[in-house]
Amino acid sequence: MGAVKLLGTWPSPYLYRVIWALKLKGIPYEYIEQDLDNKSPLLLQSNPVHKKIPVLIHGGNPIAESVIILQYIEDKWPQNPLLPSDPYEKAVARFWVKFADEKGLSIAKVFRSSGEEQEKGLKESLEMLEIIEEHAPGLGQKKFFGGDKIGMVDLTLGWFAQWMGGIEEVTGVKIKEAGKFPRLEAWMKNFKEDPVIKENLPEFKDMVAAMKRRRETLLASK
Repeated sequence: MGAVKLLGTWPSPYLYRVIWALKLKGIPYEYIEQDLDNKSPLLLQSNPVHKKIPVLIHGGNPIAESVIILQYIEDKWPQNPLLPSDPYEKAVARFWVKFADEKGLSIAKVFRSSGEEQEKGLKESLEMLEIIEEHAPGLGQKKFFGGDKIGMVDLTLGWFAQWMGGIEEVTGVKIKEAGKFPRLEAWMKNFKEDPVIKENLPEFKDMVAAMKRRRETLLASK
């Protein structure tokens, strides 16, 4: 199969997308923690373009960007599929993966900024959540997006289930008002209760402490 290594920085939500996929597929891997303030030669060599985590190294070949890594894992190890077999359903899933990956940055903006920029991020975040609540396939009808098993859309959006609460805790900004997104809230509960996900979530208290330190660093650098 070739050795599988995963470069990441705890508790990055992008890292956890890959961890969940590997765990769901039953793929053993070696995790190598990275210091983004002192980037290792291995990280710089493996991702010379963006110099970011996560990076999956399989048989010596590096793959960067979390969604690209998810697609590679799905193609390389087809067991426990993360995408539907039907071409149309697969295309729909890929649409929502792209939407979630791109629009999810608005919530990151709430975390990384303050003042007017943060207010803009909050507005964009609420618009994104409303679109997901109203239009995402399978939401509110089945346990997960498009089915009864976790798929790639769930993994791409999965960080909402834990990190969104962390961002609210750290910033004091309420993103998800209780009862406003009932279908999304039900999905979050189902996602966090899945045995594989539950065993591979960062401890909330420790995660919040790390996020506080990271936010202080980000704001001080502006």
